[in-house]
Amino acid sequence: MATRLHLPRRIKLVVGYRGTRYHGWQIQPNVMTVQGTLEAALQKIANEPIRVHASGRTDTGVHAVGQVVHFDTTSPIATDSLLRGLNGLLPADIVVKRVRDVPADFHARYSARRKTYAYVVYNHPLRPAFHMSYVWHVSQPLNLSAMQTAAQVLVGQHDFSAFRAASCAAQSPVRSLTRLSVKRRGKRILFLLTADGFLQHMVRNIVGTLVPIGRGQIDAEAMSGILQSRQRKRAGATAPAQGLYLVRVMYPPRLASPLSLAPQIC
Repeated sequence: MATRLHLPRRIKLVVGYRGTRYHGWQIQPNVMTVQGTLEAALQKIANEPIRVHASGRTDTGVHAVGQVVHFDTTSPIATDSLLRGLNGLLPADIVVKRVRDVPADFHARYSARRKTYAYVVYNHPLRPAFHMSYVWHVSQPLNLSAMQTAAQVLVGQHDFSAFRAASCAAQSPVRSLTRLSVKRRGKRILFLLTADGFLQHMVRNIVGTLVPIGRGQIDAEAMSGILQSRQRKRAGATAPAQGLYLVRVMYPPRLASPLSLAPQIC
């Protein structure tokens, strides 16, 4: 009997992971990465080589609540079976939350229109006993109002060169930041940022500038000058990776998931 051939299909996954023990998202030789771990599980199920494409690459130690990836396969497996199979094979610090077939022109990275990142600061004199790998511990009191005032200077379309890594390969430093909120939740301070795209280390460098403002080391009014200078040395140090979370990736309605994502951070 002839082998039945299956047409290629494109599948979208929404993935969450704790980045603590991974050398970032992108596959690399001789080290454990999120991409490499996910591809190995997919290949066992699909019984064919699989290469996944993500909405963006997260650095070592960075977490994700709603990373979006896509891949092509000829496997006829049902999406609900794939969801169960992947979560049965993956380690406890990676979870596939959603699986769906998508149009062939969907691309996890290039179809994205906006992304939301969260950064969590644990603001208390004593360090957290169980959450040091998921927050930035700042022991000094932080002035929430000063950070909120400075944050609003960055909302809008700007050249964010002052907040990009020296190794950033983006062709343009201009981004449209539509949201930058700073809220206190008990002992935690939550920074939420939404933009049409982010430069390398942009979120961590913004937070690394807002925290010294909260400490009183930098005036809130100085944020405008830092932004306009376009000089990385004028901004604060890069905040630690472990407080950063990729929360959500948004797509045009035709390509978006019919289910909304309601993430919980920490």
